[in-house]
Amino acid sequence: MTKDTLSMILLEDVLNTVDHSREKRKHFANLILENPALLPDLLNICAQVDDEISCRASWGLEFLCKHDLTAILPYLDQLISIVPNVYQHPAVRPMAKIFEYLSIAYYQKKNPKVRASLTTIHREKITELCFDWIITDQKVAPKAYSMTSLYLLGTEFDWVHPELKITLENNYNTGSAAYKARSRMVLKKIS
Repeated sequence: MTKDTLSMILLEDVLNTVDHSREKRKHFANLILENPALLPDLLNICAQVDDEISCRASWGLEFLCKHDLTAILPYLDQLISIVPNVYQHPAVRPMAKIFEYLSIAYYQKKNPKVRASLTTIHREKITELCFDWIITDQKVAPKAYSMTSLYLLGTEFDWVHPELKITLENNYNTGSAAYKARSRMVLKKIS
């Protein structure tokens, strides 16, 4: 058994103990923070989109990014190649949240490390994925995180705000109360 295979198996064993509780996700994120060499394996587990373990891996990845967003920066290509295949809501929500973290760090906080790593191609792909989440049958959280990301991305890409405005207005009447609240907030900023 190779060292990589062993670390993947150990990571999966730990992930099998992770639930949605903040305490377990934090413990798992700290494990990755203390062992950054595990991050590629974690992303490989996130890529197992048909397996429930990918959802738990995504929760851990989101918690990690919340506490140290720079940890994901060397792996943006891998992350962005995985996300289009993610379809289970418990995994989509954290991926949308990670994109929101990246967008806020890039556009609002102007984090130099994020600005140096998040390429135009990455930002264009995030734009595409966020629009997909807003127009497809997703729960409200990924839609809300996507609205924030798209609003910020629209400060750079001039076509985004008009498209976002049309999309939000068209879906407003059928959206939940939370969707409507976030839509109003974003539409007000666009106007």
